[in-house]
Amino acid sequence: MYRNDLCDEAKAQTGLTDFGEESYAEGLDILLSALRDEARLNERGQAFLHQRIVGYLSQRLQVEDWYRRHPEIDDVPIAAPLIGLGLPRTGSTALSMLLAQDPDVRYLRRWESSQPCPPPATVRGVDPRIPPDQGEMVGTRRHVPGDTHGPMECHELMALDFKSHIFQSFAQIPLYSTWLVQDADLTPTLRYQRRVMKLLAWGEPQRPWRLKCPSHVLWLDALDAAFPDARFVMTHRDPTDVILSVADLYADIIGTFSDAIDRPYIGRLNVEHWSLGMQRALRFRADGAEDRFYDIDFRAMQDDPIGEVTRLYGWLGVPVGAQFEAQMQSWWTHAAAEREPSSHADPMQFGIDFDEVRPRFARYADSARRWTAH
Repeated sequence: MYRNDLCDEAKAQTGLTDFGEESYAEGLDILLSALRDEARLNERGQAFLHQRIVGYLSQRLQVEDWYRRHPEIDDVPIAAPLIGLGLPRTGSTALSMLLAQDPDVRYLRRWESSQPCPPPATVRGVDPRIPPDQGEMVGTRRHVPGDTHGPMECHELMALDFKSHIFQSFAQIPLYSTWLVQDADLTPTLRYQRRVMKLLAWGEPQRPWRLKCPSHVLWLDALDAAFPDARFVMTHRDPTDVILSVADLYADIIGTFSDAIDRPYIGRLNVEHWSLGMQRALRFRADGAEDRFYDIDFRAMQDDPIGEVTRLYGWLGVPVGAQFEAQMQSWWTHAAAEREPSSHADPMQFGIDFDEVRPRFARYADSARRWTAH
C-alpha cells in the first residue's frame, strides 16, 4: 500500500480530488511504511486495513466537498464540550453511554463516526449508515457498544488525519506508535475533528457535545488548542487492573489480522503509552487546568452510577431532568443484565510484571486518590 495509489482509489470512488490541508500526509506515509515493514498482516488484515484507509480518505474528500459547497458549516458553534478521558477500562464507556441518555446533548454516534458524510441532517428517511445488527465482531469479542445509536470514541474522526490510536489496535506498528506519541503534532488533527463535528451538527438544533476518548491524555495541549473552553471528566482505576485488560484487547483484535502476535511488545506498548499519558495529564492539570476537571472513581461508578452523573451535572451547573434520569436507569439495568464477564489474561504472556508497572503510575495513583476524595 502506497499513499498515491490509495489516494487515487479514493478519488475514483468519490469523483472528488481535494483532501484539504495536507496535515494527513505525514501520518499516512508513516502508517503505510509501518504496515508494510512491521505489521506482518495476513490476507484478512491486508484487506481490512486497505478498505479502512481508503474509507478514511474518501470521507476526507467528502468533508472538504461539503465545506466547498456550504461554507456556512464553519459557522456552526462547538461550545464548551465535555470530554471524557483517562485510562481505558475505567468505566468510561459506561459513563459515556449514561451521558448519551440525556436528550438535550449531542454525541458522536457509532454509525456516523467512521462515515460522517453526508451530514446526518441532510438525509431523508432511514440513514443507510445505521446498521441493522448489534455491533461489529472483531476477534472473539464485540468491540463496539451494542447500541447502534450509542456513543463512540473520537478515534475515527482523528483517523481522518491519520493520527490516531485506532491503528495500533489493528496492527503491530512500532514505527507509527512511537512517532505518534513522541513526534506527531496532533494540533491539526484535533482541529480537523472540530471541523467534522461542525459538519455532523450542521442543520441540527444546537446542543452541547459529550465526547469520550481515553487516549486524549496523550495530547492534552493539542486538545486544549482545538477546544479551549472544554471541560473534562476523568475516570480512574488502579492501573494494574487496567493495563493487562487493554493489552489483551489489543491482542484479540490484532490476532485477527496477523498470524504473528508479539504479546510482550503489546504489553510494553500499553505500559509505555498509558504511563506517558498519565504523566502528561498530571502536568496539564498542574499547569492551571485543575478546575476544568471532574473526577470519578471506577468503584463509585459501579456503586452509584446515576448519583455520579448527577454530581457531575451539578459541577457543570446543569440539572438532571426526569426523562434523562429514567433513561439512565433503564440503560444501566439493561446493561447490567448483559454485561460480559471480565477476561483473565496471563500477565506473563505480555511480559507484564505488576511490581515493575506500579512505580511508573505511582504519582498518578496518589493524585487520583486525592482527586476522587469527594
